Amino acid sequence: MCCDLKRRFLLLYATQKGQAKAIAEEIWQQAGAHGLEADMHCMSEMDKYNLETEKDPVVIVISTTGTGDPPDTARKFVKKIQDTTLPPDHFTHLQYGLLGLGDSEYTFFCNGGKTVDRRLQELGAQHFYDTGLADDCVGLELVVDPWIDGLWLALKEAFLLQKEKEGMSSDVDAVSSSLSAAPHVVHELNLSSEVQNLKLEDGGVRNSDVLTQKLVDINLVASAGDTEPSLVHSVPPVSQSALNIPALPPEYIEVQFQDTHGENPHLSSLISEGTTFEVPVTKAVQLTSEDAIKTALLLELDIADTVFDYQPGDAFCVICPNNVNEVEELLQILGLSEKGEHFICVKVKQGTKKKGATHPQHIPERSTLKFILTWCLELRAIPKKAFLRALVECTSDAGEKRRLQELCSRQGASDYTRFIRESNVCLLDLLHAFPSCKPSLNLLIEHLPKLQARSYSVSSSNLYQPGKLSFVFNIVEFPACSTRAVSRKGVCTGWLAELVAPLLHPNKNTLDTKGGNPSTEKISIFARPNNTFHLPADPSVPFMMVGPGTGISPFIGFLQHRQKLREERTDWEFGETWLFFGCRHQHRDYLFKQLKCFLENGTLTHLKVCFSRDSSTAEVTPPKYVQDAIRLYAKEVARVLLKERGYFYVCGDKKHMADGVSDAVVDIISMEMEVDKLEAMKILAMLREAKRYLQDVWS
Repeated sequence: MCCDLKRRFLLLYATQKGQAKAIAEEIWQQAGAHGLEADMHCMSEMDKYNLETEKDPVVIVISTTGTGDPPDTARKFVKKIQDTTLPPDHFTHLQYGLLGLGDSEYTFFCNGGKTVDRRLQELGAQHFYDTGLADDCVGLELVVDPWIDGLWLALKEAFLLQKEKEGMSSDVDAVSSSLSAAPHVVHELNLSSEVQNLKLEDGGVRNSDVLTQKLVDINLVASAGDTEPSLVHSVPPVSQSALNIPALPPEYIEVQFQDTHGENPHLSSLISEGTTFEVPVTKAVQLTSEDAIKTALLLELDIADTVFDYQPGDAFCVICPNNVNEVEELLQILGLSEKGEHFICVKVKQGTKKKGATHPQHIPERSTLKFILTWCLELRAIPKKAFLRALVECTSDAGEKRRLQELCSRQGASDYTRFIRESNVCLLDLLHAFPSCKPSLNLLIEHLPKLQARSYSVSSSNLYQPGKLSFVFNIVEFPACSTRAVSRKGVCTGWLAELVAPLLHPNKNTLDTKGGNPSTEKISIFARPNNTFHLPADPSVPFMMVGPGTGISPFIGFLQHRQKLREERTDWEFGETWLFFGCRHQHRDYLFKQLKCFLENGTLTHLKVCFSRDSSTAEVTPPKYVQDAIRLYAKEVARVLLKERGYFYVCGDKKHMADGVSDAVVDIISMEMEVDKLEAMKILAMLREAKRYLQDVWS
C-alpha cells in the first residue's frame, strides 16, 4: 500500500474495451501533481483491495456493455455486492465518487455505473463527490474532463472531514497546507513566431496534467484566406488560445524484431470470450437490387460439424481482419514494408513510469508484424486524445504539431468532436493529414485498441434448418470527405463482401476445376447468446415484431422457428403474430419477399409493410415509416401489450427508428389507457423491466 495513508485513495476501474482503464490511468497520473497517491486496481482484482475495511475515499470508473450490463471485469464485484443477505449498514464507513461511462444511443444508458452506485447507496455508502455519467454518443470528455477537474477539491474536503472525524483536528492545517502546496502544475512555454521551441522536452511536463502555451504569432497555422476550421487548420479563438493539453502518457512497450521463421498463433488464441469455430460460408445472396442505396447480403454458414448452438434472437461474433491494403499502407508510412513478415517480440519496457504496465492481452507474445496489424489492432479506431498527445512528440512540422495539440486540448474540444469523432477519423487519416507525423511501432501498440470481433443477429432457426446459420448485413460505406481522402467499406462487412464475391458472381476464374463450384471460404465465429431477445416461452402468447431494413434479421429466425413448431406440435395453441417491416423502395430493398409465405401458411398473422421513398397514388397516403404504421394499429398494439400481456420486439437503428417506435407506443398507451404521457412512459418502463418490450438496436 501507499506510504502516506492519509493522502491515499483507492481507485477502481471496470472496463470492457479499455476506456475506463485509460480514464483511471489519467486520474492516477494527475493525482501525483495534487500531492495524492491513487492506489489503482481493476475491479476484478478483488484480492488486492477490500471495501469492507476500506477507510480512505474510493473513486470508481466503470463502463457499460451489452444491453446495460456491467463490464466483464465487474461481474464478480457486482455479484458480491448484490448479495441479498448483506445488511443495509454494510458500507456505512465507505466514502466514494463514481464516474460511469455509457452511450445514450442505447436504452440502459450508463447502467453498469448506475447499478453499482445504487447498490452501494442501499448498503449505506456515502458520496463524497457527485456521480458523473459520461456519454460516448456526444463525447466522453464533455463530462470526464470537468469531473476529474472537480475531483481534487472533493478529495481534499473528504480528507479534511476524515481527519476531523478521527479527532485529529490539530493536523487539519498540516494536511490542508500539504495539499495546497501540491501544485496544479502549470508549465509555461514561450514560443517564438516560428514556434522553434514547440518540442516538449521537459521531464516535468511529461508528468504534469496541464501544459500552458502562449502564442506570440496567432497566424502561425492559418493562411490569410482560411476562415473555416478543418482537421488540419484552426481559427480564432482556438488558434489564439493558450492550451491545456493532457499529460504525455508514459511509454511502456518495447518491440524487438526477430527472424522470419515460425508460425503465427491461431485466431482462436486471440479470443477470450468463448470457443471459436471455423466454419464454411456455403451460400451468399444479394437481397437488394443493384440500384438500391445500400447493399444487403445474406450469408449462410455450415455449422453441422461443430457443437455451435443458438436460439433465434441470439447474436454471434465474426473474427475479422483489417483491410489488407490499409495494412500495407501503414507499413509503408512506418517505413517497415520490408519487415512485415518478420516476427516481433513485444515486452513491457523496463523502468516504465506507467502504473501497473502489463503486456497487452490482445497482442501475442510472438507473431509477425503483419499479423498484429491485420488481426490484433483496431486500425480504424477513432484516436483518443491521449493518442493525439503522444503523436505530438512524433511530429516534426511546427504547424502540424500545434494543430495536434489543439485537437487534444481542452480549448479544442469542439474541434476534436467535429473533425475527429464525428468524422470517424482513423490513424491513417491522421497520418495523411499530418505527413510529418512518424509514430513508432511501439506507440501504435500502446494506443490502438484491440480489433474487436463484429456482432451480428442470427437470421435463422436451427430447428427449421439444422446445421445452418444465416445472417444479414448491409455493406457499410464511408464516403471520401474533407477528413478522409478515400472512401472505405466497413472493416468486417467490406471483408465479408470481398470474401463471398465468388459466391455472388461465379465465373470461370472462381470455379473449382473438379466440382464446378466456387471455392468455399471459411470464417471464424463464436457465440454471443442473448439472454432476453427470444420468443416467448409460452407459444400461446401473442407478440409483435418491428424490424425495418436489416432489423428484420432476427425475426426471420423467429418465424422459421414458429413455422416448424406449428408443423411438429399440431396440438399446441399459438398466439397471433405481427410484423411491421419497412424499407425505402418496394422493388429495390424489400429484403424478404417470402414473408408472404409465412402469412399464407398462418405462421404470421399480420404483415404491415411501408416504403418510405416510393410515391403513392392512393387516396389515403400510406405510412412512410414503421412508427407511422404502428400508430394506425393503436388499439391492436394496446390489446396485445396491455390486455393479453403479449411481447413487443424492436430491432434495427436506434436513433432514427427505435426511438420513434417507443414514442409511438407511449402515445398509444396514453391514448388507449387515458393517462398522461408521463404515466404512459412509466408503463413502458415497466414493460421493459418485465422483459416484454425488448430491443436489439444499434447506433
